[in-house]
Amino acid sequence: MTEVLTQEQVARYRRDGYLILERRLDAGTLAALHAEIERYTAKARGLTEGTDELDLEDSHTPDDPRVRRIKLPHTHSEVVRDLMYSDAILAPARDLIGPDIRLHTTKLNMKEAGHGAAVEWHQDFAFYPHTNDDVLAIGVILDDMTEENGPLMVFPGSHRGPVHDHHADGMFVGAMDLGRDGYDMADAVPLVGPAGSISIHHGRIVHGSAVNTSNRARRVLFYEMMAADAFPIMGSMTKFPDIHDYDARMLCGAPTLTPRLEPVPVRIPAPHPPIGKTIYEIQKGAGSRSFDTV
Repeated sequence: MTEVLTQEQVARYRRDGYLILERRLDAGTLAALHAEIERYTAKARGLTEGTDELDLEDSHTPDDPRVRRIKLPHTHSEVVRDLMYSDAILAPARDLIGPDIRLHTTKLNMKEAGHGAAVEWHQDFAFYPHTNDDVLAIGVILDDMTEENGPLMVFPGSHRGPVHDHHADGMFVGAMDLGRDGYDMADAVPLVGPAGSISIHHGRIVHGSAVNTSNRARRVLFYEMMAADAFPIMGSMTKFPDIHDYDARMLCGAPTLTPRLEPVPVRIPAPHPPIGKTIYEIQKGAGSRSFDTV
């Protein structure tokens, strides 16, 4: 029995590696999230560099603040934290990866009108390989998302293939070379939908997004999570100081000390990039790019 997804939706996720659930959030929650974005953007005014909370666009200036990511918003936003524990987020996740779910991380990626940064093609699982691949990301779509304002794009079914090489010059750079790996951008599918919808994508699916060159913002709040019995493999960029901290990340259900081992493809993201760098900084080391920069 599932909570909110149909059997056809579950089968489609297994086959394609992604879903869009339209209008999952109510108007009040959406308005509260927009207010939080305004609060964080106001904090960026006057800054000359990023903070523990805010990652800034390369084109940011103190007088013209441009935030490209709010980092770990669940740790400093009650609105984001409350939504994270709600059935709006967790019910579809339970339908896909079971009742026991652990948080990996959160982030709110900002693509303001006319300058939102691109994210090169990659697989989340390349950053944090685990003992099984019941690993996914739920994206809360905060603005109407169309093909024009830099939506997340995916290659359907790529989650059932290999984990590709995300290295350049011997360093992990968190980006693939599409030509080398046999992909054609014409085959990518944009994940579009009205504000208040959610996207779900598998941790192994190949995905990326272009610069926002439209006159409309595109902001997405991501909750990344995994089944509680998916444990990070040595060399993963997942970090936790001890098992008590790791178990404190449970979103629902019960923790376990018994990892589930599945024959999933794995590459170790080593040598690691500098600690604390976001994907935007890490990908600057990529040898080739699929998207324009701003």
